[in-house]
Parts: sequence; C-alpha cells; structure tokens
Amino acid sequence: MNDPFSEDSTPLEPKDFTPLTPADNPPSQWRRWHLPVLIFLAVATFLILTRRNAPAPFQQDEGAVFGTFYHITYQSPDDLHNDITAALARVDSSLSMFNPQSTLSRLNSGEDLVADSLFCTVFRLSERVSDATGGAFDITVAPLVNAWGFGFKHGSLPDSAAVDSLRQLIGYQRVTLTPEGRLQREDPRTILDCSAVAKGFAVDQVAALLRKNDITNYMVEIGGEIVVSGTNPKGQPWHVGVNRPDDDPTSQNTQLDTVLALTNCAMATSGNYRNFYTTDDGRRVAHTIDPATGYPVQHNILSATVLAPTCAEADAFATAFMVLGLDSARQLLQRHPELQVHFICDSIGHYRVFSTIKQ
Repeated sequence: MNDPFSEDSTPLEPKDFTPLTPADNPPSQWRRWHLPVLIFLAVATFLILTRRNAPAPFQQDEGAVFGTFYHITYQSPDDLHNDITAALARVDSSLSMFNPQSTLSRLNSGEDLVADSLFCTVFRLSERVSDATGGAFDITVAPLVNAWGFGFKHGSLPDSAAVDSLRQLIGYQRVTLTPEGRLQREDPRTILDCSAVAKGFAVDQVAALLRKNDITNYMVEIGGEIVVSGTNPKGQPWHVGVNRPDDDPTSQNTQLDTVLALTNCAMATSGNYRNFYTTDDGRRVAHTIDPATGYPVQHNILSATVLAPTCAEADAFATAFMVLGLDSARQLLQRHPELQVHFICDSIGHYRVFSTIKQ
C-alpha cells in the first residue's frame, strides 16, 4: 500500500492559482461588499475629524459664597466645579471675618501665627492702594464700620467722642506685615477688614484657575465683581450692565445706566444707593466710611465702576473713589492711567455721568 507520508511517496502538486481581479467578479457582488465598507470608513473618518476640530462647549457654574452669589461661564470640555469651589474655599479660609477659623479672624483675635500666602498678597495689595489713595482705602476701618451699624456689630450710633476714640485705632500705617508673614500692630485693638477687596481677589483667583487650565474665553462674577477674557458664546465681547442707582433694596426695579462691551479686563462697582439707612431725624447714613474723618461720606458719587488690570485692584479703588469724591478721584486718575471709571453722580436730583471708559 502506498503510504502518502513515506519518503517514497510522491508529493502532491498544487493546482495553479491565479489571484482574482475585480474584473473576474460580477460588478454587483463587488459593490455589494466593498462600497458599504468604504462609505462607512469615510463617514467615520469625517465624524472623527469634525469632533476633533469642534470648539469646546461653554460651561456654567454658579452658587453662593461670601454672603452673595457667583456666576461663572467658561469654554472648556471639562467641568471644573470642584476646582472652582476649592479655590473659593481657600479665599474664605484666609480672608473671611465671619469664619472664626480664617487667617483674618485668628489674627484679629490676637493669635500669633504666620499668615498664609493669600492673606499676605491681599495685605500688600491693600497697602499699595492705600498709599495711592492717601488712605481713602484702609482695611483698618472696621471699628468705625461696626460703630455706624454696617459691620458685624449693631447698636446705637456713635457720638463725636466715640468717633474720635475709635479713630485712634484706625490707620493702615499702624499695621505692618513682616517678610515672614507676621502681623504687627501698634495697638492690639486694631482689627482688619478685607471685605472691600476680598470678593475681587476671589474673582482673580478663579480667573487664574481657568487660565491655568488653558481656558481663554470666560467670565467670572461674584457679587457684581467681574473678570472677563476673550469672547462670549456668540464670539462677541462680554456685555456687562452698569445699574442705575436707585433706593430699591429689593432690586426689583433695577434699570441699566449703560452696557459695556468688555474683554480681557476686570471690573468692580461700589455704591451707597442700596446699603444705607435713615435715622429717626431723617438723616441718611451711607455704608462708606471715610477713615480720615470717621464719618459716613457725603459726596455726590452714587456709584463708582472701575476697570483695572485685576479685580482686587478694581474693588479697592472703587471703594476709595466713593470716599474721595469726584474732584479728588479725577486727580488720582491722572496719576493712574491704567484705571478707567464710570461714575454716576447726584446732581441736584438728576443723574450725571463722568466716564473715561472707551467703547
């Protein structure tokens, strides 16, 4: 018997093989299997390229912080809510007067500690603005703010003797910060209040977080203090309204005085037209206290809107302009061309606007 696997066996010769060409197949059969595959690959490639080149969506984030609300719009494929709330929490733990564990509260209570970097940054920025405004902005004014009923303590209005006594504790030159971050006070009763700069600083911190994540189109707003960059979802500058001053504490009848088209800048507004009260004898007491006199300001500026390189600066200068009044504010602006302003003033019962903002 012939063994096919023996050495003597004759190997089988393979049949001749010639590859088939499309011409050898019926056209309908070739199209049936190949055209759908090609179409699928083309569509898939198109969708992948389109998705890769599509602009990132705009995210929305909002919530409550510092006794007010925040609203943030930014263009990013990622939701940064947790990072944003963490950044705001760091500012609160450093600068809040109402958080007993904050750096500011612990320093005001006399605790000897090294201040954190956020507090040191705000303190030194406040010093610079105080120097630039001749003390119109002063973070040591808290005892007077409290005495007039706008802080965290309330009681009867101070008389002239009480104001003179409290003024001995006021003055940003009476407080220094060592290079190591230790607070030194001439009088241990002097306390600090960063509320006129903290919101703006918090806006800057969130904006810095967005930039760190390579985000260029955004608006960060906390209680009316704003930083904008790039363009809005429509590809246009961000449009920000400036409210017309009114005495409606509910803000239900708010009218806009103007709408600003902004990009790559910071904005803050300070005003006396809502945060005030009227005494039994009809006097109107505004919340802006002049550190030099110890009394609420009586100037005719009803609101001061400031554009500045940072929101902390805009916030601080807006407060200072409310203290200075129009004439002194105009003199200061000549020395600080980096600032632009929109003042709404009371002119014998009518609104008058002084503005250097270029649109």
